[in-house]
Amino acid sequence: MNNIKQLLFLACLSFIEKRHLTIKKQIEEIEISLSSETKSSAGDKHETGRAMLQLEREKAGQQLVEIEKTKQDILKIDPNLTSKNIRLGSLVFTSKFNYFIAISAGEIIIKNDLFYAISSQTPIGQLLIGKTIGDIIYFRSEAITIINVI
Repeated sequence: MNNIKQLLFLACLSFIEKRHLTIKKQIEEIEISLSSETKSSAGDKHETGRAMLQLEREKAGQQLVEIEKTKQDILKIDPNLTSKNIRLGSLVFTSKFNYFIAISAGEIIIKNDLFYAISSQTPIGQLLIGKTIGDIIYFRSEAITIINVI
């Protein structure tokens, strides 16, 4: 089972790396657009275009900071550690779904099993943190039993 946890951890790292590369590429494209903009005869239109590009660059810069913070968060996880209580890095099997408490990376399929990589800050993550095998949580009026924690 720890092997599954390690594979989930690596899938989350890969998710972050892909997102990081996408944002960096987006920033590079914006920089190229900004540097290739030449003053046209329609000055106001030109200035508006530059302002829009700079706003896009700012937004992408914020996304880059956020993804780098997310990467630092996941690097705090040691996939070899186990705990009876659910915490960051736990692999949780419930009567409804299986969760990996790490980052919000969505669905991950490992060995034909579906897992949801979720942040401890998500509503379901907040309900799971600190719980243990046999505990029941209520999410969207549905009782969910914790079957196993790794």
